[in-house]
Amino acid sequence: MRLRYRYRLHPNAAQRQALARAFGCARVVFNDGLRARTEAREAGLPYICDGESSKRVITEAKKTPERAWLGEVSVVVLQQALADLNAAYRTFFASITGKRKGPKVAPPRFRSKKDDRQAVAALIRDNQAVYVENLSVRGLARTRLAGSVHDAGWSAFTRMLEYKAIRYGRTFTRIDRWVPSSKLCSACGAVAGSMPLSVRSWTCPCGADHDRDVNAAINILAAGRADRLNACGDPVRSPLAVARVGEAGSHRGAA
Repeated sequence: MRLRYRYRLHPNAAQRQALARAFGCARVVFNDGLRARTEAREAGLPYICDGESSKRVITEAKKTPERAWLGEVSVVVLQQALADLNAAYRTFFASITGKRKGPKVAPPRFRSKKDDRQAVAALIRDNQAVYVENLSVRGLARTRLAGSVHDAGWSAFTRMLEYKAIRYGRTFTRIDRWVPSSKLCSACGAVAGSMPLSVRSWTCPCGADHDRDVNAAINILAAGRADRLNACGDPVRSPLAVARVGEAGSHRGAA
């Protein structure tokens, strides 16, 4: 049995605007992903995998004038919208192949802006472990990203993730802010030189092409898993051996 609480929120004008922007971007990404797969199927092309879908409708889309405003919201919102679409497809495929019992499930449908059930699904319920970067919010607030940082409410967001993780028995880990997640090549481990925020993609000397955000996410995941292994008691030294008789500083039978 799962316990659920429902609360009525009363956001102010700025918060309502931020929520509407997040809902709208999530809806657009969901629909773009669905449209891309639908058009591929109708053209007889292979099914677009999850990674390729994310690259097309988020990473590459944000570079176009038509979708540049997707960069105004947290990438977490956009990725979660695609995760919802991917889950809907998996459920649909499981239904038509007989792997899912019960009534047949329809394929995913386009989301309408007129739907009053707009929502973005935060993450703890759907994942066994969540790893985040321990960002210097004060430092970022002094850059040109100040508005985005304050809108995202990173500190409050991570605090909510942490207590939700404890509540649902999930793993939550903060990665040290000094880990060079953006400029560390997730393929070979080489660290690039200075990388200003304006650089959104780069190529490592090893030949690997990286999207800045995707590469950082891969490195954060790896660092979080490493910290989790150490926290769970991953052996870091040889176990203690049992001392032989006479080595413990006393003698058997001594008074």
